[in-house]
Amino acid sequence: MTAKGSNVDASDYTQYRPLMFSIAYRMTGSVNDAEDIVQEAFLRATKDQTKDKTPDNVKAYLATISTRLAIDHLRSARVRRESYVGTWLPEPLLSNGDTDDAPGPAELAETSDSLSMAFLVLLESLSPPERAVFLLREVFGYGYPEIAEVTGKTEAACRQIFTRARRRIDEGRPRFETSRAEGEELTGLFLAAARGGDMSSLIQKLAPDVLFYGDSGGRGEITYREPVVGRDRVAEVIRIQLARTIEFGATLQTAWVNGQPGLLASDADGGLIAVICMDVLDGQVQAIRTVANPEKLSHLGPVSQVWHLRSRD
Repeated sequence: MTAKGSNVDASDYTQYRPLMFSIAYRMTGSVNDAEDIVQEAFLRATKDQTKDKTPDNVKAYLATISTRLAIDHLRSARVRRESYVGTWLPEPLLSNGDTDDAPGPAELAETSDSLSMAFLVLLESLSPPERAVFLLREVFGYGYPEIAEVTGKTEAACRQIFTRARRRIDEGRPRFETSRAEGEELTGLFLAAARGGDMSSLIQKLAPDVLFYGDSGGRGEITYREPVVGRDRVAEVIRIQLARTIEFGATLQTAWVNGQPGLLASDADGGLIAVICMDVLDGQVQAIRTVANPEKLSHLGPVSQVWHLRSRD
């Protein structure tokens, strides 16, 4: 930072907000927290320039503030994460799956496998500084001198941190690959099961060791505290979920969730009940993740009042 740098203005916010959001969302797994971090980072940058502390490189400066704020946020949020009821999943990002259309939030976060829920959950195994070093190097392609400046660590330390973090991530990193056509086929089977009750074709697409993760934050009548494992058990979960969908007069529609094929469950008034996404490999569903915690859905629009009905049952 010097007094000879460039001023931070509204055009910088427009230009660098996608990068700032990408870093903050991957760090926190929360759309709302990422948005808050971006706003706070830009506010701090504009305050600094009023103190004659304009940055030499606006992009690097805004990325640095965003990363440091995300690290601070994760440290303060650790206790809340540890006491979270049931499975913790990131707040979902939606996209239409088309790169030709106007970019939505997921495209602004540079949709890739590093945006998938499976990857974001895996990042939870890293400490906040480890997560920052790993993401800046692996996802955003920063050099070690830049990472050292952002994190306040030496280049040698950053290299060691990255090596350890990458080893840990690679050990647990799931593989999945889904074409648009394959994703549409799988989500279509869910729609068919919801409309006609035919589960056989859908069950055949479940891997023998398929996993189901449900994140309701302890809300509602059903809380999955641990993953459900195996085709038969997951098929039963799906039957229960589809039965509840019909009971509440809800509908399903296809969507791309964090770059993966998924579904949105909405009530008759259009309120969102849950967001579902799938990991797919070799034509089979390897994992299903359902986010039904209403606090994690509010950024997507109106949330269903079904939750209030359930709490009174």
